[in-house]
Amino acid sequence: MRLVFAGTPEVAVPALDALLASDRHEVVAVFTRPDAPAGRGRRLVASPVAQRAEDAGIEVLKPAKPRDEDFLARLREIAPDCCPVVAYGALLPKVALDIPARGWVNLHFSLLPAWRGAAPVQHAVLAGDEMTGASTFLIEQGLDSGPVYGVLTEQVRPTDTSGDLLTRLAFAGAGLLAATMDGIEDGTLRPVPQLAEGVSLAPKIEVEDARIDWTAPALRVDRVVRGCAPAPGAWTVFRGARLKVKSVRLVTDRADLAPGEIAATKNAVFAGTGSHAAELLWVQPQGKKPMAGADWARGVRIAAAERFEA
Repeated sequence: MRLVFAGTPEVAVPALDALLASDRHEVVAVFTRPDAPAGRGRRLVASPVAQRAEDAGIEVLKPAKPRDEDFLARLREIAPDCCPVVAYGALLPKVALDIPARGWVNLHFSLLPAWRGAAPVQHAVLAGDEMTGASTFLIEQGLDSGPVYGVLTEQVRPTDTSGDLLTRLAFAGAGLLAATMDGIEDGTLRPVPQLAEGVSLAPKIEVEDARIDWTAPALRVDRVVRGCAPAPGAWTVFRGARLKVKSVRLVTDRADLAPGEIAATKNAVFAGTGSHAAELLWVQPQGKKPMAGADWARGVRIAAAERFEA
């Protein structure tokens, strides 16, 4: 089939690579978000998908919005059979959905209908799910509500961050998307409507959502830290300044600290929660590089009974 691949971030690149390697399909163009400012100089940088497509010598389309007339006209000229999508980053209007003969097929990183939305992997970690996966589905105008072509499952490991889990799903999902394209071309795959039960939503995690509530049980604190890594990053406030908490270890035999209370030893620093303590393994003070929690504690000289701000 003639394909136009839609995607933007690094997590979409493995799927693009899988389709480029296929001897059954031709990726004739890539559709991605416009260049965005990045780095200290805030210069405009092409998306990871755009960079990979340019390296492969493929036409790159970067409309400001997917309903732009010039983009729609070019898509009609290309006349793709199907448009596979991975984390493009914007909703597609019906006028665009109607162009490819076999529709737009999205690789979504959850077991639909669970975790429909922008941040399925983060919400799976935050919720303490033991199992998640990826689904390919035919895009309709609803939010991730279209009928499903295929699924794969992936265990959520106890120490997984969202970044860890998303990386594994990106590579496993690349194979699923390629196989879905094969099945659509063969006529051996038919999309199955999603179940009406079990729907959950996964909206984007905002910075305020990543603030640690030290009155919550330690298990919840751990999930927030892992679920918000690498972005937006779990954080708390110490002496009026934001402190990112990069990783923690639960200490089940220590429950002597009040929620948010900090205690430092020679080689470790602990914070109280609503249950037992959490050891702060890695932190990042505002404007500084990540450092071991114990090194941070020695540098700031924790006072007796000092606490993180509520």
